This record gives sequence, structure tokens and C-alpha cells, in this order.
Amino acid sequence: MEEKVSQSGLPRDIPLSVLLGLADPKGVDWGRIRALQFEGMRQNDLVKIIGSTVCAMLAVQIASESVGFLAAGAWFLALSGLYLYTHVTYKNQAMWQRKSISLRDTAISHLFSVAAGTIWSIAFVTLTLVGNQAGMMDLWSIMICLMVGSAMMLSAIPLSSILFIGASGCSMIFGWYYVDNFQMSMASIAITILLVSSCLMTGRSFIYRKVAEAHLNEKSEVVSLLLKEFEDTGADWLWQTDTSRRIAHVSPRFAHALGLLPEEIDGKPFLQLVAGQSWDTGKFPPALHDLAEKLKRRDSFSNMMVPVQIRGETRWWELSASPKMDDSGVFHGFRGVGSDVTEQRESADKISHMARFDTLTSLPNRLQLTETLGKAMQNSDKWNGRCGFMMIDLDRFKAVNDTLGHPVGDRLLARVADRLRSIMTDNELCGRLGGDEFAIVIKDASDSQYTEMLGKQIIETLSRPYEVDQHTLYIGASVGTAIGPRDGRTVEMLMRSADLALYRSKDQGGGAHNQYEPKLHVHAEERRVMEIALRKALDNDEFALNYQPVVSADTGGVMGFEALLRWTNPEFGVVSPAKFIPLAEDARLIGPIGEWVMRTACKEAMNWPSTIKVAVNVSADQLSDPNFLDMVVSALQESQLPAQRLEIEVTESIFMREGTGATEVLDQIIALGINLSLDDFGTGYSSLGYLRKTRFTTIKVDRSFVQGAAKKVPESLAIIRAVVAMADSLGMSTTAEGAETEEEVKMIQQLGCRKIQGYYFGRPMAPHDALELFRGHDSGSATADDRAA
Repeated sequence: MEEKVSQSGLPRDIPLSVLLGLADPKGVDWGRIRALQFEGMRQNDLVKIIGSTVCAMLAVQIASESVGFLAAGAWFLALSGLYLYTHVTYKNQAMWQRKSISLRDTAISHLFSVAAGTIWSIAFVTLTLVGNQAGMMDLWSIMICLMVGSAMMLSAIPLSSILFIGASGCSMIFGWYYVDNFQMSMASIAITILLVSSCLMTGRSFIYRKVAEAHLNEKSEVVSLLLKEFEDTGADWLWQTDTSRRIAHVSPRFAHALGLLPEEIDGKPFLQLVAGQSWDTGKFPPALHDLAEKLKRRDSFSNMMVPVQIRGETRWWELSASPKMDDSGVFHGFRGVGSDVTEQRESADKISHMARFDTLTSLPNRLQLTETLGKAMQNSDKWNGRCGFMMIDLDRFKAVNDTLGHPVGDRLLARVADRLRSIMTDNELCGRLGGDEFAIVIKDASDSQYTEMLGKQIIETLSRPYEVDQHTLYIGASVGTAIGPRDGRTVEMLMRSADLALYRSKDQGGGAHNQYEPKLHVHAEERRVMEIALRKALDNDEFALNYQPVVSADTGGVMGFEALLRWTNPEFGVVSPAKFIPLAEDARLIGPIGEWVMRTACKEAMNWPSTIKVAVNVSADQLSDPNFLDMVVSALQESQLPAQRLEIEVTESIFMREGTGATEVLDQIIALGINLSLDDFGTGYSSLGYLRKTRFTTIKVDRSFVQGAAKKVPESLAIIRAVVAMADSLGMSTTAEGAETEEEVKMIQQLGCRKIQGYYFGRPMAPHDALELFRGHDSGSATADDRAA
């Protein structure tokens, strides 16, 4: 039958045959059990020898009167020699150091026990034969003591003890029976049986106890090895305290973590070591207070983060520990592990900071702004107060970013953040939403005048010039404010309201501050519904083109038309281009709408005389479309309109978009033979560099300069003269826009503009009205007298 074996290799159940050393079943190293038995016997070896020698000397004294001193002395020498021989044999064979004992070695022990029992039996039988009953009684008492001692001291090897007891008991039973003392004979039998039984029970108990101790020692050794490996290979350390919360059993790694020697730590209060300089002041961080309470209440704790002062530097430790209790439930201190997690803590703090702060400006980001606004709204509801949310958008920032590059734009944003930070109080939290949008949470916005004043201060502060990389930059700010909970009972609603107010400020041209009004939401809803309708306008054939004539300044003859888009919707009626064109650009619908305009204008231009051109406005979004050129070529081929009769009008804004490749696209348009016109020159971000890079056919002078020139404004006169002179020198034509009166027309003619466009010569007209201008004329042009009245 296979024995159950523990992880240590020692059996859990020990058969009686093995316990007695009579058998050696297969499957288990029983020699380890016998080694434990011999170890138990060795512990009492010296006491056994001394006790046996004393008893032998008493026996010599008793027996010498009956058998003579020489016979008794010879017996004593034989017994002493046996004990000495046994001890030397065990020592020579290193029986005590062996980890495994064979059956043969156990048999030697049994023989020594039989020999010792036989020598004592000879003494008792000898006294029996000589008839010395008084001596028998004395020797019987001595032998009983030896048998009891053997049952106690040789119980580790039960069979050896049983053999000695059995041999001695048999001689006593025989002797008392021989002298007809049946009572003593029966007593000897009873004592022998009791001692044999005791040997078996004591021997089994001893060996099981030794096996359990061996298991425990092996477990302790494994734990010690694991702990040593844990400290040697890991970044953690072990720490222990006694009942007074003082350090005990100092771990070398724990001492290294504190920057001290183990002897400097041993016996010191644990809290004193981790508190550092704050130990003397008593001003502990909250985490150390929590640690002190845990230790005081003897509570287990896990992964507790505590700040530790080590040589004036704050480190972060992660500690775990549990109280040590014995089997009786008595507290013996704490045992735990710790590790230095300063780097991990700093990384986590950095990540947390990055998650809540803008990396460019170091201002709070959208996440922190929304959290702060949420708390402000909760406080407003609790105390029946008001909070505010202010959104800020920078005016003309995109032009700076596109013309001077993103690095300059980023540095400008950092300067803007510094200015905003400088005017903030404890009542406001300023942050960056993204791009060139900033926001301010006003915790207490009960004073409406304060909010208005803050908005004006922001616009004034941000509108002052900036010096960035030797550039003097001018930008502005538009501000929109919403007050909670009046303008929104949730964070999302309040931010939406502020955004609508900001949109109104931008719609006013920037540099303005607007408070949210309910009608703004109505306008936003109208804009949303209009966008839906605009998406369906092409399919529903709601678009139409009107054409405004462009005439010669000298003859007044029509030289071309500008195609102007009109939208008539069943719900909204006639919608102004100023309203739906920006909406189309925001909704990314300008591409398909612009394509429809291009194809329609080219087809209708084929109905006009061959010298009449058609001008089509193109936005920056259209030019950035990689399929734009293919679409233009396709429109020309489909309509069979010659390329030189098509004029594409662009504004200076197309050059403001860095990376769109506008210049390259325009060069390809010119290469196709298409005319190129620069609209609204002088009203935006005029730069002569555009004219140097791109060969425009026509430069259009804005209506504002035309009106100023008619009123004899010197600046307007000078600008128009300069533009005309520059265009003439570059081989370009000039068109004056917005001519409505005869005085304006005459002034334009005097200043040298070659073409004129305006209500004086004709309003935008339907295609059939434009065609009527040429009926009855064979020439390719019409005079001003032929215009529609």
C-alpha cells in the first residue's frame, strides 16, 4: 500500500513495523524516520549512561555480599564495557549526523539493548539462585527504575526499549516465581506489560512530533529562502515592529531605504523613522495620521501611500502590514512589506496633471473647466446664487498662425494665457478649451456689472499688441457669457449658451462681449433647420444664378458678367448669400454647390457673344479640394466654353491657409488659359507678395474705396491710384466695384480703372434678362444705353 507523503518527503502515516524497525516498505525513504529516532535517542545518551552507571554501582554493592566483590566487579566491568562500546560504535559510525539510518544500523541498537537487558537479568537471577531475597528486592527496585528510564529515554526507538524491558522483566518474573513470591511475580508481569505499552505509545507520539517539527522547520526554511529571495531580487523590503511599535529584526533593504545602518534603526519607533523632521513638530501629513491610527488599533492595511522624510527629501512609500498573533491570540507586533514608489507617484502625478492642464499654456483644460463649472453650479443651487461661464475666441489669430507659422502661433497663445492669468482673481478659473478658444468659470456671478466689466477688461487686455519673435502682432478677442442656472441648468446647456453668445460676438465682427439671450437659441435652431434645408437645396433645384454686368470704363460696353448665387427656399423664402454661404462653408457643402455654380455658369455663358466673359467666385475650401481642377476642366469641356472666357474670382483669404497649396492651384488655373481675378483687394491682409507670386488678370477695387474716392477722401483716392498704377505696371486690369452714382463712375474713369461693376450699370439679373442685353446686336458687346432700365 502506497504511503501518503507530504511536500517535505516525510510520510504522514507510519506503520508499526517501521516504527519498530522491523520492515522497510517501498515508496518512501524510511531511513529519514529512523534518523529522527536516533536523534531523539542521542539527546538522552549522556543521562542514560550516567544513570545506568550509578544503578550498576548500587547493584555491585548489593550483590557483592552474596557473590563476592570479584564476581560483582566483573559484572560491573562487563556492563560498563558494553555502554562504552555502544557509545564509541555510534560515534565512529557518525550515527548522530546521518540524515538516513538503515535497518542494519537499527538492528545494532536492538542487539545492544538485548545485551544490556541480559547483563542486568544475570545479576537478578544470580541473587535468586543464592537465595538472597532481601538483595532481590533491592535489585528489583533498581531494575524497575532502569526499565522506567528506558521506557522514557529509549522511547524514540521503541523496540530497543521493549527488548531491554522484556529481558529485564522476564528475569524478575522468573526470580520471584522461583522463590514462590507470586505477588511480586505478578507485579513484575504487570509492570513489564505497562512499560512495553508505554514504549509503543510514547515512541509513536515522539516520532509524529518529530515529523511535524521537521515539516515546520522545512516550511520555515522555505519561507526564509523566499523572503531572502524577495528582498534580494525585488524593490520591496520587510519590516517588523514589537508590541510598542518599535522596529524589530531590521531588514537590510529597509535600512538602505532609510539611508541608515541596521543598528541605527533597531528599537526605534517606526513612526519616528518615517516622519523624519515632522516627528519633533508633531505636524504629520494626513497619511501618517492614518498610519498611526492603523498601528494603534492593530488593524491590517494594504497599499497605503505615505510620505516619508529621508534626509530632508520627501519620498513616497507604499506600505502593507498585518498584526502578528500567536495561537492564544496575543499580539506580538506588526509584520509587513514596503516599497519606494516615488518615481511611480511622480509619473502618476504628471499624467494626472497632463490630463487636467493644457500642455501649451499650462492653463486648466476642458476637463478641469467642466468639473469646476459643475461644482460652481452645485454651489449656486445650494446657496441660491449664480455662476457664470465665459467663452473667449481670438480674433484674427488664424491669420497669424497661417502666415507666420504654428510655432509663432503657439508662443502667441502662451502670451495670451499669461495675460488672462494676470487678470484672474480667486473668483475665476481660466482655462483653454482648445485651438484659440479660452474659457473662464466665474464662481460667483451675482453681480452683472462685474461680469460686464470682466468681459471688457478681457477684450482690452488681449487686444494690446504682442511682441513675438521680433514680430508685432495685433489680435483681438470676442467674448460670450452665460449665467447659471438662468441660462442653463446643466454644464452642457450653460456651455452651449455661452457658445451661442460668443457666436453672436463673432458675427458682429469681433471685439465684442455679448450675454446669452433666449433668442440666440432660436437663431441657432433656425440655423440648424436652415442647414438641413441647405443640404436638400441642390436636389430640390432651389438654387439659381443671377448675373451682374461688368462694363468698360471707356465705352460702357458689357465685357462680362459676375455669376451670383441665389437661394429661394419654400420655408425661408429668398435667403441672403451673406447668410447661407458661410453656413455652406461650415457644413462643408460649398464643394458640391460650387461645382453646380461652375457648370451652370459655363453653360449659360455659351448663350452670350463670344467676347463676353463669365466670372465665378471660388472659396478657399474649393481650392483645397484635390478634384477642383478636374471639375473645372470637366465643366469647360461639357459646356464647350473656351477657357479664356472663364474668370475665377478669389479673395486674399485663400493665401491665409498654410499648407493648402493655393498658389500651385492658381498657377495651374492660369496655365489652362483661365483668367484670374483678385477680389476685395485692400480690405483684408493685403500683401504685394501675392501679386509677385501669382499673375492675376484683374484686381478688383472694393466699393468702400470707390465711395471714399467719390467723396474726395484723400486716402481712398491715393489707394485707388496706387492700385491702378501697380496693376498697369504688372500688366493687370482693374475693376472698380459698387459704382451706384454718376459721380462715382466719373471719378473711377478719372482714376484710370479699366472696368466698372455696380448698380449704376445694372443689378444682378436673371439669365434671360442678361441675354436680352445682346438681342439685335451683331457685335460682341453692348453699350451702357442698352442696359436694362
